[in-house]
Amino acid sequence: RIDELPDLKAVVTEVGTAGPGAFGEPGGSGPANQSRVSMEFVKREYRDQSSRLTLTQLRESLTAFTGAKLTIDKMEEGPPTGAPVTIEVSGDDFDVLGGIAGRIQDVIRDIPGLVDLDDNYDEGRPEIRVRPNLDKAARLGLRTYDVASTIRTAIHGEEVSKYRVGEDEYDIVVRFAQPSRQSVEDIEELTVFYEGESIPLTAFADISYSTGVATIHRIDAKRVVTITADAAEGVNGVALLQEVQRRLAEFAIPPGYQVDYTGESEDQEEAMEFLFSPSGAFVTALLLILIVLITQFNSVTNPFVIMSSVVLSLMGVFLGLMITRTPFGIIMTGVGVISLAGIVVNNAIVLVHYINLLRQDGMEKFEAILEAGRTRFRPVILTAVTTILGLVPLTTGFSVDFGRLFAGDFRYALVIGGESSQWWGPMGVAVIWGLAVATFLTLVVVPVMYSTIDPVLRSFGAMFRLVRWFLFDSWRGRPRTSES
Repeated sequence: RIDELPDLKAVVTEVGTAGPGAFGEPGGSGPANQSRVSMEFVKREYRDQSSRLTLTQLRESLTAFTGAKLTIDKMEEGPPTGAPVTIEVSGDDFDVLGGIAGRIQDVIRDIPGLVDLDDNYDEGRPEIRVRPNLDKAARLGLRTYDVASTIRTAIHGEEVSKYRVGEDEYDIVVRFAQPSRQSVEDIEELTVFYEGESIPLTAFADISYSTGVATIHRIDAKRVVTITADAAEGVNGVALLQEVQRRLAEFAIPPGYQVDYTGESEDQEEAMEFLFSPSGAFVTALLLILIVLITQFNSVTNPFVIMSSVVLSLMGVFLGLMITRTPFGIIMTGVGVISLAGIVVNNAIVLVHYINLLRQDGMEKFEAILEAGRTRFRPVILTAVTTILGLVPLTTGFSVDFGRLFAGDFRYALVIGGESSQWWGPMGVAVIWGLAVATFLTLVVVPVMYSTIDPVLRSFGAMFRLVRWFLFDSWRGRPRTSES
C-alpha cells in the first residue's frame, strides 16, 4: 500500500526495534511484537500533493486491514502536545480498565473526523514460559539463575568479547544458530551444563505457552489506561473533543474508577491560565507598558488614550481569524496577541507625543491634533506596512529559492504554503490583522479620545465634588461654591 503513494523518497521497516527512528524522529523501547514503517517524502516544493493528504489516502486504503492494530501518524512539530482527544481511565483492576477503555472506544468510534483511535492497554503478548521444579533443580545443584542464563544465552545471545579493527569495535555475541532457535522444540532440547554434566531442561522444568502483560502504566501511583485519537485533516480538535465529551456524558463508570480528559485540552487550559489569567503574561505585559508610558509622559490620561489601541487591535485579531477561517490557537494566537500589545502602541505614542509637543509650543488642541495627524501619517503607515509585509512569508509560507530562480527553474523557485506556516500561521494572522485594523483606527479613535478626554475628566471631577458636598458638607450647612 505504501509503495503506491506518491512523492516517496525512502521507506524503512523496523521490526521489534528499540533504537531511534529511521529519519531522526524519537525512538523508544518497543516490544518484539511491534514494528514500525517510516516514510520519508521528497522536499515540499517537489511534491505533487500535501503529505497530510497522502497520509489520509493511506489511512483510507488500510481501513479494512486485519491482523494487526495500525496507527498512522506524522512526526510531531513544535512543542510537545497531547493528542486532540486524550482520555485517561484510572482505577485498581487493570483488566477492568481495559474493558472500560474498549467500551469507550465503541461509543466514540463512529464520530466523523475521529481517526487513529487507540489505547495503550496491552492485552498480553505471547510468551513461552519455562517453570523449573525447584526441588528437582535443587537436587541437581542448579540455581534458577543458571537456568535463565543458559536459555537467554541460547536464544537471545550474550556478549563475550569485542573484536577491534583499528578504531572500529564490534561485539562478539554467542548464541545458537538460526535453525536451532526457531521453535519450542528447540528450547525443550536445551541442556544446562553443571559441574561437567549436561542436564536436559525437560528433566526439571515445564515449558508452556502463555501470555503476559507487557506494560502497566501509572500516573500519580494509579493504574491508567489512556485512549488517544487524532483529528482528521480540516477538523477542529476542540470541536471534536466536545463531541466526544457529549457522547460520553451518560457513560456508566463503575465505582472506584475515573475518566479524565487530558492531552491537548489540558495543555490548552494550562496555556490559557499562563497567558490570559489576571496574573498571566497578557495582563503583566499591559501593566509594564502602562508603567513605562506613565513614567515617560508624566501623565495618567495620555497613557490610557494610547492603551486604547490595544483594544482596537483585538478587534482586528478576531476579524482576521473569522475572514481567514483560522482557529484560535491558544498558544500561537495567544502569543501573537501579547506581542501585538507591544507593537500597536507605538503608533499611538508617535501621534500623542507629537500632539503634546505642538501644544507646548502654544498651538490650540484641535489644531495640534490636525497637524499631528498630517505629519505623523506617513511614519505610522510605513511602520505598519513594513511589519505586515515582513510577516507575510512566515504566515503564508511564501518563499523564493533564488538559486533555482537564477538557474531558470521557475517551476520550483516559488514556494507557497510551506509546512512551517501551518504552525506559525495563526500567530502571523493575529499580528497582521490586529496591526492593520489598529493602525487604521488609531488615526481616527486616538485623536478623538485625546480631544474628549479633558471634558470627560472635568465632568467626572465635578460629579465627584458634588457627591462629596452631599456626603460631607451639606449636613453642616455649608453653601456650595460656584466651583462646585
